[in-house]
Amino acid sequence: MLNRRATLKTLTASMALGFATLHSAHAADTIKVGILHSLSGTMAISETVLKDVALMTIDEINAKGGVMGKKLEAVVVDPASNWPLFAEKAKQLIDNDKVAVVFGCWTSVSRKSVLPVFEEKNALLFYPVQYEGEELSKNVFYTGAAPNQQAIPAVEYLMSKDGGSAKRFVLLGTDYVYPRTTNKILRAFLKSKGVADADIMEEYTPFGHSDYQTIIANIKKFAAAGKKTAVVSTINGDSNVPFYKELGNAGLSAKDVPVVAFSVGEEELRGVDTKPLVGHLAAWNYFMSIKNPTNAAFIKQWSDYAKAKNIPGHKDKPLTNDPMEATYIGMHMWAQAANKAKSTDVDKVRQAMYGQTFKAPGGFTSTMDKENHHLHKPVFIGEVRADGQFNVVWKTPGPVVADPWSDFIPENKGKKNVPDMKK
Repeated sequence: MLNRRATLKTLTASMALGFATLHSAHAADTIKVGILHSLSGTMAISETVLKDVALMTIDEINAKGGVMGKKLEAVVVDPASNWPLFAEKAKQLIDNDKVAVVFGCWTSVSRKSVLPVFEEKNALLFYPVQYEGEELSKNVFYTGAAPNQQAIPAVEYLMSKDGGSAKRFVLLGTDYVYPRTTNKILRAFLKSKGVADADIMEEYTPFGHSDYQTIIANIKKFAAAGKKTAVVSTINGDSNVPFYKELGNAGLSAKDVPVVAFSVGEEELRGVDTKPLVGHLAAWNYFMSIKNPTNAAFIKQWSDYAKAKNIPGHKDKPLTNDPMEATYIGMHMWAQAANKAKSTDVDKVRQAMYGQTFKAPGGFTSTMDKENHHLHKPVFIGEVRADGQFNVVWKTPGPVVADPWSDFIPENKGKKNVPDMKK
């Protein structure tokens, strides 16, 4: 009887070991990739689609052989527009899920929340959204725009004859680090162009703010001073819907007071009647309306994927936008770098990332700078059309090299645009 029990115990242990070995072998056949975007809360309007385009890109990379012959496996988490939760979810992805890389965040406050985690654990984050600069980490590759690749060119355009020769400016944003730092840079830039403080109105609203009646009324009053006035909007998330609705309700047309937005693209305008908004502006490094074969293929790929996966909203009206393109570029560059390094080791991939290129849907070849962890990106300014798309009215001749430490911040003097590898 004892021998039978001993044999059964040995057999059970062997089976368990066999299953563990099989599971380990299966896990070794895939490379885990973290997706860290808000799928609920105030930022879900912008971030959910980035999760979806990341999954599409993983499918594309896998169909072409994966990375080092292994399939990529997505690990998706929802930090729910809760900034401290971003850090917790980042730790989960790195420590528990053992991901090789993370693609995610939208707001700078979420990026700032996770940054210490990635630096402490020497993990790698690809951040796909325009931001305020004033940061450079060896553990982040920034595939969105720095201020000199979006904010500064946009305001220069507003001040030009083609842009309406604006003399007064309303700096309107959500109350957190990106709008406040961007506007600090823009104030200094405007001052360098001779714009007086009295000709700048600055106002902030909390995340999720929905009542813009008083603010729009104040803008109309500010614009009544006789000088051409323009609004620079760094409003983020679902607050853009009531802002643009109130803009239309108030009859504030682009001819009267043009608005240029840095966080409003095709996706954010989906739930808005854009007919009263025709002529208002957005500054990005990509628009869906750009005509070229690479973009046509990207749009078709997304359209087919959205319909096949029954993605809400996109299955009937598939839209692409700038952060989607930045996510797509970043994921392909990481895969190229890992294949080049023949490893997913962070230090080896980092070195292989420098100088990586990728033919972007925006029509230019995107290049990862050989030192500063930012993409060289073209700048486009588009006017809102009645159908929610954008007509490009201005663009740079080619990609612009990012300047993470703005020259308009005095304390940046002498700072190098190279991350500190000793951190």
